Amino acid sequence: MKNSTKNILTILSFLTFSISFAQNIEGVVKTSENIPLEAANIVIKGTTSNTTSDQNGKFSIDSRGKLPLTLLVQYVGYKTTEIELTDLPIAPLQITIKEENELIEVVVSSRRRIEKVQDVPIAVSVITGKQAEQTGAFNVNRIKELVPSVQLYSSNPRNTGINIRSLGSPFGLTNDGIDPGVGFYVDGVYYARPAATTLDFIDVEQIEVLRGPQGSLFGKNTTSGAFNITTRKPSFTSGADFEVSYGNYAFLQAKASVTGALGKKVAGRISFSGTQRDGLIDNVATGRPTNSLNNQGIRGQLLFTPSENTNIILAADITTQRPDGYAQVVAGVAPTQRAGYRQFNAIIKDLNYQLPSQNAFDRKIDHDTPWRSGQDMGGISLNIDTKIGTGTLTSTTAWRFWNWDPSNDRDFTGLQVLAKSQNPTRQTQFTQEVRYAGQLTSKLSGVVGAFFIDQTSQTDGTEESGNAQWRFSQSSTSPLWKTPGLFEGYGIKTDARIRASSAAVFGQVDWAITDRLHVLPGVRYNFDKKDAQYSRTTYGGLQTTDPALLALKKSVYSDQSFASNTDNTDFSGNITVSYKASDKINAYATYAKSYKPVGVNVAGLPTDSKGLPLLDLAVIKPEKVNHYEVGVKTSPFKNSIFNLTFFNTEIKDFQTNVQAAELGVNRGYLANADKVRVRGAELDASFVFSQHLTVNAAATYTDAKYVKFTNAPLPLEETGAPVAFKDVSGTELPGASKWAGSLGGELSDHAKFFGNKGKIFLAVDSYARSEFSSSPSASKYLVVPGYAIFNARLGFRASDGLSVQFWGRNLLNKDYYEQLLPAGGNAGQYAAVLGDQRTYGITLKYSL
Repeated sequence: MKNSTKNILTILSFLTFSISFAQNIEGVVKTSENIPLEAANIVIKGTTSNTTSDQNGKFSIDSRGKLPLTLLVQYVGYKTTEIELTDLPIAPLQITIKEENELIEVVVSSRRRIEKVQDVPIAVSVITGKQAEQTGAFNVNRIKELVPSVQLYSSNPRNTGINIRSLGSPFGLTNDGIDPGVGFYVDGVYYARPAATTLDFIDVEQIEVLRGPQGSLFGKNTTSGAFNITTRKPSFTSGADFEVSYGNYAFLQAKASVTGALGKKVAGRISFSGTQRDGLIDNVATGRPTNSLNNQGIRGQLLFTPSENTNIILAADITTQRPDGYAQVVAGVAPTQRAGYRQFNAIIKDLNYQLPSQNAFDRKIDHDTPWRSGQDMGGISLNIDTKIGTGTLTSTTAWRFWNWDPSNDRDFTGLQVLAKSQNPTRQTQFTQEVRYAGQLTSKLSGVVGAFFIDQTSQTDGTEESGNAQWRFSQSSTSPLWKTPGLFEGYGIKTDARIRASSAAVFGQVDWAITDRLHVLPGVRYNFDKKDAQYSRTTYGGLQTTDPALLALKKSVYSDQSFASNTDNTDFSGNITVSYKASDKINAYATYAKSYKPVGVNVAGLPTDSKGLPLLDLAVIKPEKVNHYEVGVKTSPFKNSIFNLTFFNTEIKDFQTNVQAAELGVNRGYLANADKVRVRGAELDASFVFSQHLTVNAAATYTDAKYVKFTNAPLPLEETGAPVAFKDVSGTELPGASKWAGSLGGELSDHAKFFGNKGKIFLAVDSYARSEFSSSPSASKYLVVPGYAIFNARLGFRASDGLSVQFWGRNLLNKDYYEQLLPAGGNAGQYAAVLGDQRTYGITLKYSL
């Protein structure tokens, strides 16, 4: 008896000890129909600690020894459930979550803490990884169809600009000498090159699109907004997803992700994505299609939890692109103010040449210079989160690279005008961010941090003329232009280098004056330094000492070199006042003073009448931004959101891109417009009418103008005018549609498929935008007409086992342009980046 009593006391003592010191909270997540829910996300509110449920709905999460705490249980399509715990439960928790509108309860980390998106006083749109997969949005270019405030323009990965509310990057061709105004972050790592936005997403958990200046929350100052992308983290619970899609034009996309424990304190995840597709444009000269897709990417992560308060994630990724693209199709010819013999149609007539088609949507080219857009991007990062006091200290260290290997046909014809146009680039960057976020007092919470980036970029370019260059460059009736071989093989070798460093301290405080009224001031101090060197040397062509012939050659290409060294500092900030009138109405107002750092030209400068570079354009002024915004986030009735935002942004010394008529100014040059103003309104809405029907809508109105720009470049049709610049004050900014919007809905019902429980669904999405200018100076020939496209999906979706969907994009086969751009030299012909024609296919996904 004594032994039995002793054994019982021993067991009770052990259990008491175990309960007192156990750190894990266990539970089971089920639906209202008592079905275990796999891959539900379980988060300890106010921390970065999270896990997911297994195929039986079970989970285990480290409590970090802190009580009381609140668990958030989330799953797409279900209402987030909050569970408050004052003691560690002895038995596993039994958690039931109900189907409801996931958009109301979705949580974000934009303010460096986990909170409901409807409570955040920032205009932010959230696309979950599942939503992105279901709509086929596997890169940013497709995300813009879901978030109409986003614009992305890409004539190739290097020449990519991503804008929010029509601001962020100069419209047109990219210049490495400026910083993007839209930040792009993946798991807290800043990607400096806009080419990153053309890459396929790999195992994305969530995409947060923040609109407006974000200088006091993020490491890199951004004047127009930020993409905050998080990937799925390693889990100690084993799991795997496999997905394959097949469609017309031999579209093939495969994705895989595997995760699980590698030890008691170490977990891993490895993810892969690959996309291939045949070309959508026929090259009648080579007999094969071009503009194919050929992308591969892999990402690996290791999670180490040395203690209950610390998470360490080591991540590495690499992505490659080897498409046969991005070819542009001649869309039309603009008559210029040059002499008749210098008009495009007269030129090609003299050369006995005809375009393969006068209709861009015949999708035919005869380009003689191969299109190549090879791209490699990757890096390694170390992220450390450790809980100190009532907050979390985060350190993010990263090194990344970007290699660009192109070949372009900048004359867009089958003539040997430009035989070569190649500007390969190598870019590397090192970033370090340290920040502390948490509750400072009962009334104060916030974030404070420091950020540093050092990046180098080197371009070793080649541009070379062909046997038709003489006729396109001919600027007089002198017979010397016809001198055999004068320009054939004549070109320039370019060496352009830039070293850019930036350091900053930033912070924002959330002062809860009352439970409903909050004031949020934020500050930032920035230091930026840029050193640039540019030199180019002519080579080839007819070797001659004749001064007249040499003058003709120099009128096409000339030697040029310059260097610039500049630095500047800036103090900026913002203040937001938010008032939660009720549980269903949250209003806010924001004023932000922001800036974009000084820019340097590293792609050649235009020259004066003596052929000397205009050195006053080597460095351009930083942008100075004043931004005003008011918004209201509401839930007018159950399972609905209706958010409205009004904004006004004024920018002094706006950094813009100028497409010069001189061939030697590769990719255009940078200049300052005196002042621009962008104002407008945005609407985000979502309604769940029943457990079977959901509807989502978003719309934006944008009025974007040059307030003052007196030395703008001439529009294409005015090339050859007796003046070099034009006053375009009062005209519209390029790339800005007055109206843009998206509308979609899904009809679903519970079903079984091969024994798996899930949902059968039919979904339709649409995206539309009005016309916009496709030129820094408005040209009637370079206006992209408005368009609308419709996409649809039909299939079965399950949380585990097999899911299948049939999909179609641009179902009405709408012909539309994404961008129009003049050919090098401004001879009159202009080309188009075409939107994809109708595509369709099937996707199979299997989850373990």
